[in-house]
Amino acid sequence: MRKVAVVMGSISDWSTMKLATDILDEFEVDYDRHIISAHRMPKVLQKFGEQAQENGYAVLIAGAGGAAHLPGMLAANTISPVIGVPIESHALHGMDSLLSIVQMPSGVPVATTAIGSAGAKNAALLAAEILALTDKKVAEKLIEFRQKQTQEAIESEKQF
Repeated sequence: MRKVAVVMGSISDWSTMKLATDILDEFEVDYDRHIISAHRMPKVLQKFGEQAQENGYAVLIAGAGGAAHLPGMLAANTISPVIGVPIESHALHGMDSLLSIVQMPSGVPVATTAIGSAGAKNAALLAAEILALTDKKVAEKLIEFRQKQTQEAIESEKQF
């Protein structure tokens, strides 16, 4: 199985991005965590993106707040799929991050999820779905996950 890179711009993004790794753990998907600032570490970012495939990364999940250049700059330096997670910021509650990530120019796609915790979880699920195209074990875990969600929804009706 190929692995996922979970990349964030700073340690302050970890509380959100940990939710992505929790999902990856649940699906037994191999991943590595990295802190790479697009603004403070541009050469490291470029090298990481350029070497992503040779380092075995099938998918990159990139969480970024504020100007949120990390996902787009990674996407510009790799052909591996990049999933951007807008981190909720204090100034604009993540809208700045969302717009920075989702408004990529034609030719450099970044799949973009919701702001914050839902986005981090969905980024991991999307990465698992991409891996499931060629990994039967991950596909089976996704099917079980969806069935469990359905059953929980059905059972929730009994609570009121």
